[in-house]
Amino acid sequence: MQLSRRYGVAFARLRLESPFYGGKMSTRCVRSAARFAFCLAGLILSLQVSVHAAGKTRTYYIAADEVNWDYAPSGRDEAMGMDFDAIAKGYTESGPHQIGRVNKKAIYREYTDGTFSQLKQRSPDQQYLGILGPILYGEVGDTLKIVFRNNATHPYSIHPHGVLYEKDSEGSDYNDHTSGANKEDGCVAPGATHTYTWQIPERAGPGPSDPSSLFWLYHSHCDELRDVASGLFGGFVVTRRGMALPDGRPKDVDREFVTIFIAINENESWYLDDNIRDHCTDPQGVKKTDFGLAAANGIVGTIATTGFAATNIKWSINGYIYGNMPMMTMKKGDRVRWYVATLGDFNNAHTPHWHGNTVLVAGQRTDVLAVTSAQMITADMVPDAPGIWLYHCHISDHMLAGMVARYEVTDK
Repeated sequence: MQLSRRYGVAFARLRLESPFYGGKMSTRCVRSAARFAFCLAGLILSLQVSVHAAGKTRTYYIAADEVNWDYAPSGRDEAMGMDFDAIAKGYTESGPHQIGRVNKKAIYREYTDGTFSQLKQRSPDQQYLGILGPILYGEVGDTLKIVFRNNATHPYSIHPHGVLYEKDSEGSDYNDHTSGANKEDGCVAPGATHTYTWQIPERAGPGPSDPSSLFWLYHSHCDELRDVASGLFGGFVVTRRGMALPDGRPKDVDREFVTIFIAINENESWYLDDNIRDHCTDPQGVKKTDFGLAAANGIVGTIATTGFAATNIKWSINGYIYGNMPMMTMKKGDRVRWYVATLGDFNNAHTPHWHGNTVLVAGQRTDVLAVTSAQMITADMVPDAPGIWLYHCHISDHMLAGMVARYEVTDK
């Protein structure tokens, strides 16, 4: 109110003393004009702040669906451009005591509305996301409303990192002295639906040293070890207030890529017995504890060994192994933002490495990161080297076991 009164007085003086209205432009008039401009700017700023503070409610419809997931759909080592070698065959071929590259899993998938009758299809340039759940977007001040349907045969949930929520939207069940409705979020029964509400305050957005957006994980937390191994994980991007496009994406970025380096331990999956039954030709003869001491090529001491248990860990990026991830493409000079994370059991400490180009992380230039389970890093790249480049974990035996992808930089 005080701002509006000042605005009115300043405008009246400006009108009376302005030559355009027959007045004489005096020093007093100049001061009035300055006050008018200042008040008008303040009014506009206050309106902008008010609009931003209100934020948007962004609604997503997500289900846990059971699918048969193929870790290497091309049937060959795309990173090397050849047939699978002896080591790779252990992870990709089915046999008497090997499941191979296709496994029954539960994954998060997005639907168009609350009927959960029509899947929301990913665009061609989003196919690289693979096994990941839908990537959600929000700006500081927004609210994310997640309508979750459990279409699977085990209880599951969605637990977010970073955001603000009440106990009925935590997605985790433990001894927290709550009851009733506050317990319905942690293990959503098969066939049931639950709505999660997540607020995005300033403390969930980019900090002073962060770029304009950052990445948070979400995953099932009913039985976290087995749920994550079964395939239930994804993430969301939070953009700084005032830096988001209408869909929540950062407006100062040309391309974004989300990559989760994850050794998916199928031995821990809820669907282990289903996969043995469906893919092993001698399921009764499978020894679940069979873990070889040497790789198929005779190397001792690596994780890429033989045996059922060893080859049933899929060293993947977004659920793809041996370069089978669809190509991530960008142009030379693009402002590219990478969201890099990992999740899961003790196997999940990784060192993502880009060939050909470098990234900036918190002001530091590098081409290798280090991520441990549930850690999330945002890295910015302006590629200057055209070509197809490797993108892989730099822990050598992780790469040997298939944790390799590629990206392409084209000329403008």
